Amino acid sequence: MNRPEQQIQHAVISHLKARSEPGVFYWSTPNEGRRGYVAAAALKRSGLTAGVPDLLILKAGSLHALELKAPGGRLTPSQRLVMDRMEQCGAQTAVAHSLDEALVTLEFWGILRRNANKETAA
Repeated sequence: MNRPEQQIQHAVISHLKARSEPGVFYWSTPNEGRRGYVAAAALKRSGLTAGVPDLLILKAGSLHALELKAPGGRLTPSQRLVMDRMEQCGAQTAVAHSLDEALVTLEFWGILRRNANKETAA
């Protein structure tokens, strides 16, 4: 079974697919997972950075970074460091501890339409 963070992320991705505003591009960098020493070293040499948020979203030249946590979950020191660095570079960052919190954040950022069935006014 998926961890709570994975369940939240899968649901967020479903909302992004159905409700993204025009001009939104999003991706996830798979930093997790067990790797052998050689593979891990090669990824680090290629630029893999510990602590990168779960979802990165680009809209209108602005970067938004969303870290998803299970209820009560906390940022690791590397996650806190990366998010601080991203903010210093102009990105907007947030931590969400539930699907609802993630969706409200994405709506606030203008990433998601508030209603997937609502037609835009002409």
